[in-house]
Amino acid sequence: MKYAIVIPDGAADLAIEELGGRTPLEAADIPNMDWIAANGKCGTVRNVPPEMPCGSDVATLSVLGYDPKEYYTGRAPLEAAARGIQVGPNEWVFRCNLVTIIDGIMEDHSAGNISSEEGAALIDELNLILANEQLRFYPGVSYRHLLTFAGKADVTTTPPHDILGEPVTPHLPKGPDSSLFRTLIDRSEAILAEAEINRVRRDLGENPATHIWLWGQGRMPKLPAFAERFGIADAASISAVDLVRGLSRLIGWDHIEVAGATGFIDTNYAGKGAAAIEALADHDLVFVHVEAPDEAGHQADATGKVHAIEQIDRHVVGPLLKYLRGLGDDWRILVLPDHPTPCSLRTHTHNPVPFALAGTRIESVMQRTFTEDSAAASDLHITRGCELMEFFLKVR
Repeated sequence: MKYAIVIPDGAADLAIEELGGRTPLEAADIPNMDWIAANGKCGTVRNVPPEMPCGSDVATLSVLGYDPKEYYTGRAPLEAAARGIQVGPNEWVFRCNLVTIIDGIMEDHSAGNISSEEGAALIDELNLILANEQLRFYPGVSYRHLLTFAGKADVTTTPPHDILGEPVTPHLPKGPDSSLFRTLIDRSEAILAEAEINRVRRDLGENPATHIWLWGQGRMPKLPAFAERFGIADAASISAVDLVRGLSRLIGWDHIEVAGATGFIDTNYAGKGAAAIEALADHDLVFVHVEAPDEAGHQADATGKVHAIEQIDRHVVGPLLKYLRGLGDDWRILVLPDHPTPCSLRTHTHNPVPFALAGTRIESVMQRTFTEDSAAASDLHITRGCELMEFFLKVR
């Protein structure tokens, strides 16, 4: 059996006036996702428990079949695993965004989608001045970086994409050990203000990286291998974000890098689709994650979100579906967002998302399209997202 899972990150949404009162999924031309919904099973799944942080870390754990209530320790450790950073048992890992804060307002959680090269150079400058025996910064992709800390970290933090357009002061780290982390954020302002990279970005009309923002902290988790849980030994992931890379490493999957995969709306959709098909030659399961719809949602870019969803359908889902159907029997495909990222809110929500799966021994009950309303109208609703993987792999 060959299995394919495609995650258009954050694709689920609310009705948008700009789109004629439709959601991006309703407005998008997605014949391949619609085919899966019509010829297989369509329903909803809640990947983020209501009492847990509404992030892709929690949601993706659920999608992979791991109960986040049992295994979640924080987002940043998963990204540290992706980069092969050695984290001691008493060390904490924080996500360290480069952000744009203007007059105390969180204007941009990504510092204008700063390039990885620029981001790494700024992180190097921060290390020269702020790093010590207890803490160190590690460069990552674009605005997504990490901080390791050896010490007590009893703090509560807030993701920057949850407070876009809001004053940052009420959302700075809180708790008994928060003073150090608030100080790091404060000191980063003066360091970054003097950076030549930011001077150039301002001259070009691009958002500068004005501060770091620390969040998503945790210690390294221990996850049982996917092969032990589900009996599939050869699986691979394709993604441009460290979160998925890290989870893949922790559960024993291969990870495939694709040239031009950026994690943004300009990503290499066709390259991801081609790599997924190639991966199925020597893997039984391929997991393709595309960040673009989520980034468009955070930017309140409804048109961009529709475009991203259409590109995923055309260049990832379409070729995969054609390849799998050409195998005859013994194949299945699953498509679902991890969580909603409504353009009107510019952040994630806990709401259930639509999913559709099709393939061998999966019979259609009712012809449906791949939309939020269509999925909600079905009689298939999975309240614990971590149960969907087993349903997908084993349903008869």
